[in-house]
Order: sequence, then C-alpha cells, then structure tokens
Amino acid sequence: MTDDPELRRLLWHLLGGARGGENRSRIIKELHDRPSNLNQLAQKLSLEYRSIQHHINILKRNAIVVSEGERYGMTYFVTPWFETHYDVFTEICAKLRFKLESD
Repeated sequence: MTDDPELRRLLWHLLGGARGGENRSRIIKELHDRPSNLNQLAQKLSLEYRSIQHHINILKRNAIVVSEGERYGMTYFVTPWFETHYDVFTEICAKLRFKLESD
C-alpha cells in the first residue's frame, strides 16, 4: 500500500505525542478485529466506559473510526480510509513498542 504522510503524522500525534496513545492503539486494534460498542470495548480492554468514550471521540474527530446505530447500541468501526493504511498503524505501534495482542 502506498504511504500516506498525513495519516503517518496524525498517528504519531494521536499515539506517540499525546497522553492515552497506547489505549487508543488498543481500541483501534480491537475495532479493526471486530466492530464493537462502548460497553464491549470497555469490557474487552478492561478500561472504564468513560475512558473508552473519550478515546472514541478523539478517534472519530480524526477520521480513524466511524459509528453506526443509535445510542447504547451504537457500533464503532475503523474507517475504510484507515483500513487501507492499517500497515502504517502497525508500523508506528511497533516503533512505540505498543503490544497489539489478540486474545
């Protein structure tokens, strides 16, 4: 896949240059593997619901995730744009030494 310098800069900022980057990377990885709602993410990642909500809002504002559905059943997905450049995400996570494990 061709490199996207804009995405690369964005991910360095969201993951490496801001607090909560490792949790955001875990959320992205989980949504890449399986779209989920906030409760499912909180349970799967052992994080507080409000923390998940905060990180999801940041990821939505930056076009990394989108949602579908209403209220509590709202499901989150990685965007098609992000999906096509997922290798950039895994490369940056490796450089940051974030563990992207699947259970």
